[in-house]
Amino acid sequence: MPEYLAPGVYIEEVSYRAKTIEGVSTSTAGFVGAARYGPVAGEPELLTSLADYERIYGGLEPLVYGTTAMTNYLAHAVRAFFENGGTRLYVARVYRPTGTGDYPGHAQWPETAGDVALRARYPGAAGNMLVTFTFRVGPNILATDADGNPVLRGATNYDLVWVADIEAPISPPPGAGTLYWLEPYFDATTRRNTFRLRRNDADDADTSDALYLASPGVGDVRVVTVNVTASPPGQDGREQTWENLSFHPDHRQALTRVFAAEPRSRNTALYVPLVFEPSTALGNGVTIVQALLDEVAISPPVDPLNPATSDADRTYQALLAGGDDGERPEAGDFEGQGDDDPREKSGLKAFENIADISIVAAPGSTYGYNNSYQPQAQQITNLLISHCERMRYRIAVLDSADGQAISEVRQYRGQVDSKHAALYYPWVMSLDPLTGEEINLPPSGFVAGIYARNDVEKGVHKAPANEVVRLAIGFEALLNKAQQDVLNPEGINCFRFFDGRGYRLWGARTISSDPEWKYVNLRRYFAYLERSIELGTQWVVFENNDHRLWANVRRTVEDFLFNEWKSGRLFGEKPEEAYFVRCDRSTMTQNDLDNGRLICLVGVAPVRPAEFVIFRIGQWTADRRS
Repeated sequence: MPEYLAPGVYIEEVSYRAKTIEGVSTSTAGFVGAARYGPVAGEPELLTSLADYERIYGGLEPLVYGTTAMTNYLAHAVRAFFENGGTRLYVARVYRPTGTGDYPGHAQWPETAGDVALRARYPGAAGNMLVTFTFRVGPNILATDADGNPVLRGATNYDLVWVADIEAPISPPPGAGTLYWLEPYFDATTRRNTFRLRRNDADDADTSDALYLASPGVGDVRVVTVNVTASPPGQDGREQTWENLSFHPDHRQALTRVFAAEPRSRNTALYVPLVFEPSTALGNGVTIVQALLDEVAISPPVDPLNPATSDADRTYQALLAGGDDGERPEAGDFEGQGDDDPREKSGLKAFENIADISIVAAPGSTYGYNNSYQPQAQQITNLLISHCERMRYRIAVLDSADGQAISEVRQYRGQVDSKHAALYYPWVMSLDPLTGEEINLPPSGFVAGIYARNDVEKGVHKAPANEVVRLAIGFEALLNKAQQDVLNPEGINCFRFFDGRGYRLWGARTISSDPEWKYVNLRRYFAYLERSIELGTQWVVFENNDHRLWANVRRTVEDFLFNEWKSGRLFGEKPEEAYFVRCDRSTMTQNDLDNGRLICLVGVAPVRPAEFVIFRIGQWTADRRS
């Protein structure tokens, strides 16, 4: 309460409105699986398009485990998600290295350790990229100031410069084509900031000799920089170029800063795929550029730093090699690790700190279920379910296995039971945009996109079914009504083809044995209500627990539910039939009040889908009255 200590007029702002509850988003998905590149730990980045995915995780090209190639199911699922209406997606990449050491699976150059080394920031075959160095020698920057003293126009601290034909007193006089780096220096005689030309870190020459004291108009000083271009193989990501980089580690645009092993920003960690690591013995720009030129030396030798050298002779290429996709990830990789530090979290654990996610899937994790991968696929399915149940407001989109017959998918369904998961069958046939060939893809990417599209166009209360499956040109198995009559009661959602209506998702049930949570839209709508009320009533905590607070809570929740009823999301012709909210002495005992508990009882009547539309038709006579 404000204090009034002196006479005067005091203006105060007060609120006479109830607090409002804003509905949360329900269309953000999280996919976990293997990719060709990208981070394998830390908080995943939000993706809003397939291009975002390709920049970070590589393209659609197959994964190669040893000598066995496998369809890149995660990448194709991401494409299906966005094509079917999804707009927000998080991806947690899982990777199982084949080797050991500091950087297993990372592409690198040169193959044997040298004074300078380049490596891919992350493991994966997409790290086998071509890196092009284009050296640039700028114009002469030697000029004079108003007093006739020599100055370097446009030079910055720690620039690498090519110096030729400079007169004494520099001792020994630099010869033609000598490299130096510019050390910042304060000249006590002229009382101005200038530079010293340095060849190496051990150059402790007398300052009178080390100062730049060239005669006006005599000499040639040019800044040396390099452009670096990274070209991923095939369709993995996009070509990137970094221009006007310098070599000295202390330069603001140094190679070692732009391609640092420990990036200073998240953008660098995500979008800069290279790491440049010179030997610790190379402490300045001169030694680093000389070592780099030694590594990329060509025959016959050409001096790329001489201004007379052609542009073509200043370009060198280095091919990073040795990157691989490792082994096929197992259940432990999907589960992830890093319980304490968010920067170390991987797999499903990486999704635990992201509250936006409401749909979770592991596309392709059931591939090979009928072969040796069955135990791993079963465990991954169980991990998805347990993750969603633990996080409460999420639903797992489960894939049936590839090539399963009806009896096999029924047996697979019988092993799981959860109100936080839904199972889809069969796999969807689509065209591979890289080869133009038909491939069978897991349903989860398509279904997650349909969930998101349904939420935006109609609302989360509407069953995500009877929706067109975009990108589909068929299904692995074409089901008829009799076959779906067997699968639907068991909670197996089917894809069907209908003449004149195309390829559609024709089911919206969970895999729960509890009839109260039979439908997907019911489970997702209650998650939406619960999460919205939870976030919209955070202001209640630590308020005085009395009848005034109870009334305010009731008004807040009732206003939210009234809007839901008006939008057609709740059953009933009147609000009294659609919901009730109780928060008073009937919901709390004195013991609850003594222990700081406020209990609000909310009941809602959700709208269930019309799965079975029945028209009863009979004969009647024309003279019969209705």
